[in-house]
Amino acid sequence: QVPLVESGGGLVPPGGSLRLSCAVSGSKQDVFAIGWFRQAPDREGEGGSCFRLSDRNSWSADSVKGRFTVSRDTAKNTYYLQMDNLKPEDTARYYCATAWRSNYECTEPRDFNSWGQGTQVTVSP
Repeated sequence: QVPLVESGGGLVPPGGSLRLSCAVSGSKQDVFAIGWFRQAPDREGEGGSCFRLSDRNSWSADSVKGRFTVSRDTAKNTYYLQMDNLKPEDTARYYCATAWRSNYECTEPRDFNSWGQGTQVTVSP
């Protein structure tokens, strides 16, 4: 497994922006993608965005498409989730994770085997 550390969460008003970071340590062998998931106390966990390492292709769920963008800084071995036009329903703890197989489903937690500790995002006036 690969150690991951998230950062960048916080309190932001509706319509605001945040950028989450996911620092990846060690070898990325057998890592096919970085995914971002979120968990709110009153809702099921949700997978929203993925960055595929092989071709830098990104994917986002309909709930965040057009508002959330995933990217990578190769030199820093860090992945980012840029979140714009945030809504109260985006309030959750956000986790990054590594996909361990090539035919992963971005929204399927079982396809991800290394997880960070999470960072809290709260969207409120």
